[in-house]
Amino acid sequence: MSMRAPKTKTKIRQEQIAQAALALVSRHGLRRLNVAGLARQVGVVPSALYRHYQSKEDVLEAVLDLISRRLLANVQAVRQEGAAPLECLHRLLSRHVQLICDNVAIPRVIFSEEIFSGHPRRRRRVYQIIQGYLEKVQELIREGQLQGRIRPDLAPATGSVMFLGLVQPAAILGLMSNGAFDVAGHAEEAWRLFSGMLQAGKDGRRTRMSISTRSGQGTKKQATDKYK
Repeated sequence: MSMRAPKTKTKIRQEQIAQAALALVSRHGLRRLNVAGLARQVGVVPSALYRHYQSKEDVLEAVLDLISRRLLANVQAVRQEGAAPLECLHRLLSRHVQLICDNVAIPRVIFSEEIFSGHPRRRRRVYQIIQGYLEKVQELIREGQLQGRIRPDLAPATGSVMFLGLVQPAAILGLMSNGAFDVAGHAEEAWRLFSGMLQAGKDGRRTRMSISTRSGQGTKKQATDKYK
């Protein structure tokens, strides 16, 4: 088994700078991110910062790389815990929520027009980060399908986008409300509904929630049907 090489001092400093940039974006937004302010945040003179990054553009690239690494590290962590695919997805959702709550700048960076406007290469990079994460979620869904735990009629690509949707709109609401919106609480309630939809029932049957309205009041009833 090969040992992972320890990080060099340069890589550690670069990661510290990228994390400091995220912190600045969290407080002031992308527009106020600049090398001088970032140097103050890190505690070095600007010339020392320029040894690692030549411009704001380079810093933003490093921030995107940091976000990508942390998303994929969450996937690796839940896999190492050895849980079944459906439970892995639940744990991954919890880690995703924690990542967003600890780094509220991530939605600002990923969904900011400033990231995309006039920067087609950076737009592609953001797309690749999100798509790479979705592919890992798709792998978990496929594994659950092979084990008979996740309904086979669900396209993994569709399921992965739905999974991301459990938290991303809530993260934006949390950002807009300055943390007043309960992102974690919403994600957990959304998971309860989503996991119910994902699970395969006995004998190839699944449970479907249908809503009937009677006298102006919605009532829930359960029905089962066979996969087509």
